[in-house]
Amino acid sequence: MRAILDVILLILNLYTWVIIASAIFSWLYAFNVVNPRNQVVEVIGRALYQLTEPVLRPIRRFVPAFGGLDLSPIIVILIIFLLQRIIIYYLYPAVF
Repeated sequence: MRAILDVILLILNLYTWVIIASAIFSWLYAFNVVNPRNQVVEVIGRALYQLTEPVLRPIRRFVPAFGGLDLSPIIVILIIFLLQRIIIYYLYPAVF
């Protein structure tokens, strides 16, 4: 059971980094730092979009954009941190 919890924590940690990478990529794309016509940039952008959009879309329906600022990645990261703390503080001690 502890191994399963470790895998879940690892997946949550990796997904946090995917959300951060997606946010940074969207900034680079919006400010024309990266070339949007480059195939590598397009593949990376599409992959990050497909990984994060199913989780961010429901949150965007409830949280409005504040002057073009999307707060949904921050909310998802906070939810991930909450889940990690619940697993560490409540589920780990129950496993032993």
